[in-house]
Amino acid sequence: MPPFQIRPCTLADGPSLARNNMSAFWTDPNWILLWPKHITLDFLIEQAAKRLPNNLLRDRDALRHEVAVDPATGALLGYARWELPAAKTTTSGPDGGGSRPEWAAAQIPDVSAEERKALKERADGAWWEPIDMEGIDDESVKVKERILAEKPYLSLDYLAVHPANKGKGIATALVESGIRQAEKMGIDVFILAFQAGLNLYLRLGFKEVERVVQDDSKWGGKGEYTVYLLTYEVNKSS
Repeated sequence: MPPFQIRPCTLADGPSLARNNMSAFWTDPNWILLWPKHITLDFLIEQAAKRLPNNLLRDRDALRHEVAVDPATGALLGYARWELPAAKTTTSGPDGGGSRPEWAAAQIPDVSAEERKALKERADGAWWEPIDMEGIDDESVKVKERILAEKPYLSLDYLAVHPANKGKGIATALVESGIRQAEKMGIDVFILAFQAGLNLYLRLGFKEVERVVQDDSKWGGKGEYTVYLLTYEVNKSS
């Protein structure tokens, strides 16, 4: 049995996703600057668990979600969220009419209006008040928007592996899964990356197209905040 498998994410994964995602980003020295000093990881996990099911239903046309799980126990080990370009949010049906979602297996299943309302109310009741770091991402967002305007890309929007599960190939498998989907769609892949994930992406064949370096000391950082903008050219021969 393989050590993990990749499967579509569901709303039921919410509590496990909260622990995985918050724990992963808690190790990022820039991300923790978002939170007041008295806020603990356990508290953030608790609040994220209230918010995640509602968040997973956001922008269903464009967003795709996958998780890595232990096939023996079902434990969630990692998570990836991808964003389709506008041109790929739907595709022609088999009879040439109507439409069906692209990469439909990784689209979060919709729920009733009543369930949506309940999930939103639960999310609205969570504490989520990050410190305003206005301007820190302005330049990198401009560069990202310029690159994405050039042609359609499948974008890696979020990648998180719990610290206890790092070094096992989980992040690599999640990214490779997205690359395979991009190959099927015939579009390249874009990633806005940080230092922690840079070597992973370079090993997989991503190329750095630009980087943005800023001084984050005024927000309490160590002085250098670097964002890497990477692309991967898929094999379109098929």
